[in-house]
Amino acid sequence: MNADVEGLRDVLDHARTEISKVIIGQDDVINASLIAIFTGQHALVEGVPGVGKTLLVRTLAKVLGCDFSRIQFTPDLMPADITGTNIFDLQQNTFTLVKGPVFTSFLLGDEINRAPAKTQSALLQAMQERRVTIDTKTHELSPNFTVFATQNPIEYEGTYPLPEAQKDRFMLKISMSAPSESDELRLAGLLLGEETPERVLDSGTVQPVVSDGDLSGVRKGLQGIALREEITAYIVALVRKTRVHDSVLVGAGPRGTQALLLASRAYAAINGQDYVTPDDVKAMALPTLGHRMVLRPEYEIEGVTIAEVVERLLQDVAVPR
Repeated sequence: MNADVEGLRDVLDHARTEISKVIIGQDDVINASLIAIFTGQHALVEGVPGVGKTLLVRTLAKVLGCDFSRIQFTPDLMPADITGTNIFDLQQNTFTLVKGPVFTSFLLGDEINRAPAKTQSALLQAMQERRVTIDTKTHELSPNFTVFATQNPIEYEGTYPLPEAQKDRFMLKISMSAPSESDELRLAGLLLGEETPERVLDSGTVQPVVSDGDLSGVRKGLQGIALREEITAYIVALVRKTRVHDSVLVGAGPRGTQALLLASRAYAAINGQDYVTPDDVKAMALPTLGHRMVLRPEYEIEGVTIAEVVERLLQDVAVPR
């Protein structure tokens, strides 16, 4: 097996071990988060309050040895609160840039749907180009700049739906559910022993597995994961099918093709493979394509879900041998 692929697998395994010290009973969520990070993309984490969304992102930043910033999105948050602004210095008689929290490597956008579209749009350029423009001047961000945003799927009062352009910039939508009964019993035991996940994270027990500067090098291991032409054609066919399906009003764009391709490669690496299979594509279809699709109103009224539509798409498109 390629040495770069072996190195990537070792880092992924070590990272999962360290994250699991804090995040209990969320193996699929941990894997999806690592897929987003090691492909250099962004992720939207959705779940009810109390399941550990914010804690997950803090833990990821610690394990990856990255600079970390957090933005608590609120209705009165302004774009300049995210990007920063130029302040006039009376002593120097010049303008000085006061950088906002976007100038970091790992950014947590907490409850991102609580801010209006004007504020959310402040992240569009940063997420796509890894740079921001402030008063007509463009500033470069870290090449490892990554956004993990959280939102509550059940509370709609005081929230603003994410614009389609913003959702499309998130490679994955990660659904974080409540832990199983056994995992919740384990969590309860930790609380009784005063060893809460938050204290474990802050105690130094969790160790970084890679530095910010080495992250780009580790990502090169994904290039060693073989991807046959037939699998690439299968991915393209799936994405194109979303645009013509009867129940879909708006399908996934070309960025969806890129997301599914990269995610399938990373999923194969996490599972210890050095090649991508159709099963890897199927596993990542919903997280990468679901949030990019808009159902027709008549199907929504009938109770059809995005997950059901993706399942039908997978059945309609021929699987390569």
